[in-house]
Amino acid sequence: MSPAGPQYEFPIVDPHQHFWDLDRNYYPWLCDPAGVPFRYGDYSPIKRNYLPADYCRDAARYRIDKTVHMEAEWDRADPVGETRWIEEIHREFALPSACVGYARLDRPDVEEVLTGHASSPLVRGIRHKPKASGDPRDARRGAPGSMDDPGWRAAFSKLADFGFSYDLQTPWWHLDAAAELAADFPGTQIIINHTGLPADRSPEALRGWRRALELAAAHQNVAIKISGLGRRGLPWTVEANAPIIRDAIAIFGTERAMFASNYPVDRLAGAFDTIYEGFFAAVAERPPDEQRKLFHDNAVRIYRL
Repeated sequence: MSPAGPQYEFPIVDPHQHFWDLDRNYYPWLCDPAGVPFRYGDYSPIKRNYLPADYCRDAARYRIDKTVHMEAEWDRADPVGETRWIEEIHREFALPSACVGYARLDRPDVEEVLTGHASSPLVRGIRHKPKASGDPRDARRGAPGSMDDPGWRAAFSKLADFGFSYDLQTPWWHLDAAAELAADFPGTQIIINHTGLPADRSPEALRGWRRALELAAAHQNVAIKISGLGRRGLPWTVEANAPIIRDAIAIFGTERAMFASNYPVDRLAGAFDTIYEGFFAAVAERPPDEQRKLFHDNAVRIYRL
């Protein structure tokens, strides 16, 4: 049952969530004994199965109408295998409503992989994290595997042939390259993941983050998903995250921003209720029609649900 109040009178689309079954499928970062460096620190609490029943329990207070499954770093030797598995999950549980697959844009077999994903009616786009630096002071243009790489861009150009969008997860200090990518390929929808990763909340870093978002937002084929706002060792709070949320919406407008859970990964930062109550609190002063766009309508349009 949904809580009372006008802000809950519309359904919600969650355009960024993950399922995994570690008993059946291989995800190196979740299955291998040795972990990987992770922006939230210790992620052992999420190294267990997460399936539709778990998601529905976490999201029980909300009218979740549809979801988009984001590739979850499945076995890279078989990227289309995740899409086939998600089709099984969809047939059994009617979730997710659509998915974003994985394809390495710097590999010679990329067209074969894209063709494999395109055989599924659930696939809306592709995510591949381009080469990135770990610190804005180390950011350089033109690295192999980056958004400047001619081979990478040649593969990116193929997305339009399949009608695919592109989910971009990269730190904000690489969004200048994303802006040029958007300008050069205006027919491909680009969706920035996790709010551009504003982990450093110092005034200087936030100025850089806002400038980077403004560069990307200047192109109408770029949208942003507001999610992934957790920080290592700190709880998810409205006080910390509402200013980030409001800035992102101010820059992209209410037509090109959308809220997402990033569950179960963001469980490391806060409960599903904490995160969604925080989203609602951050936009409580906006008219209901704008709230509906942020929580529902934009995701329906952008992911063609």
